[in-house]
Amino acid sequence: MAHVWMFLGSDEHVLEPANLRDLNEPLIDHAEGQLFLTQAFNIIVEEVLCKGTDVKQKVCHESLRSWLSLRLAETTFFFFISGHPRFFNQQFAGVDYHALAGRFLTETLNTNLFTYEVAPVFVLMEMEVLRGLRQLVGWTEGDGIFCPGGSTSNIYAMNLARYQLFPEVKSQGLYGLPRLAIFSSPESHYSVKKGAALLGIGTDNVIMVKVDDGESKLCSLSVCFFQGAVPFLVSCTSGTTVQGAFDPLDRIADVCDKHKLWMHVDAAWGGSVLFSKQHRHLMKGADRANSVAWNPHKMLVAGLQCSALLLKDTTNLLKRCHSANATYLFQQDKFYDVNLDIGDKSVQCSRKVDCLKLWLMWKAVGSSGLAERVDKAFVHVRYLVEQMKKRDGFHLLREPEFVNVCFWFIPPSLRGKEGNADYQDRLAKVAPTIKERMMKQGTMMVGYQPLGNKVNFFRVIVFSPLVSQKDLDFFLNEIERLGDDL
Repeated sequence: MAHVWMFLGSDEHVLEPANLRDLNEPLIDHAEGQLFLTQAFNIIVEEVLCKGTDVKQKVCHESLRSWLSLRLAETTFFFFISGHPRFFNQQFAGVDYHALAGRFLTETLNTNLFTYEVAPVFVLMEMEVLRGLRQLVGWTEGDGIFCPGGSTSNIYAMNLARYQLFPEVKSQGLYGLPRLAIFSSPESHYSVKKGAALLGIGTDNVIMVKVDDGESKLCSLSVCFFQGAVPFLVSCTSGTTVQGAFDPLDRIADVCDKHKLWMHVDAAWGGSVLFSKQHRHLMKGADRANSVAWNPHKMLVAGLQCSALLLKDTTNLLKRCHSANATYLFQQDKFYDVNLDIGDKSVQCSRKVDCLKLWLMWKAVGSSGLAERVDKAFVHVRYLVEQMKKRDGFHLLREPEFVNVCFWFIPPSLRGKEGNADYQDRLAKVAPTIKERMMKQGTMMVGYQPLGNKVNFFRVIVFSPLVSQKDLDFFLNEIERLGDDL
């Protein structure tokens, strides 16, 4: 990986890991970044609202500025919510100011990432960043592209898998193709079914199989073949959206190898464990997959959006599948290597530069700094779970495998009433009521949902580098304060 380190950051740029057991301080100093944002925002407002010298115009501008300031003051918590340490709602949170600087720069340059001539540095940078990510998966060669979100990465993988098996689909369409089938788990991301609908495969042909049941998967494959369907892809998940579960990739790879199926790993959420020596075992077997989706804008807080599709393929499958050979962009007689015109790998034409924010952040804090973020998130989760077990009313769905903590809060009025006929109905109303109260009071944000036959429960996502132990203590106290009278 020497050539990657030369590009992504040498040892002298790597920060020394902090004591991961010290939960009292966040990993990132939020104060300086907030000052920077405030000053930048004030400059923009001054520029927009203070043009002109006419007294009447100035009065109008001053009134508008006062109104704008008031409205923003009322909504500041929500306006900057994902950057607040008590935002536990989604799989994006916090802010890295190196990555933010990259986002400012790319917006300023307004560069389109499709040909080398308009974005030479960024074309090379994307290739190098993708190389670094692939090496963390365990591939020395391959391909890839940054996509507008993990859902798009998953759909790309489906399209590539189908094209590899039936290349005629690109020119002839679905006519003449057999019925195709995709295998996934019941907790896989909804984009698997969305992709099946979009590509004409059909949501009925997405077969949900419990991935810890090898016999069930093999039986389902046999049924598919018997019914005339052609299984072509297994979509695994590393870090499910709700419970943060990791599929057993090695075991699934054995099945895929045996039946010649494309193995895709949706690691949009969990892929960042690959930076951690302590936790990368959760993705053991990822190197055996054909493709991996990974969103650094999630656990690594690179900023929305930063989503990579990584491929083991070395046959230029990505370009062969998606190219349209537009001659006004991709002339073949240019003076440079036309393989550097990467736009035909994408189904888009215009494409934002999403690699710079990750490159700057990786360069600044190094792989050890990113590993520290992952490791400290796990430490925070252990602390939170330990504290939950010491308090009445908190009931875990399961011991967390990742940094998703799923739990019910049982208010005093429901404790010991589990046998009552209306218990589940009453419990289902607890989380929505607490969520409504916290939103209206603006104290924090955390999500809830049902799952299968399980009624509404909270899902707290703990990974922001802005989080400290006091935020976790506040979280538990606030859930109790908002729910004890229910």
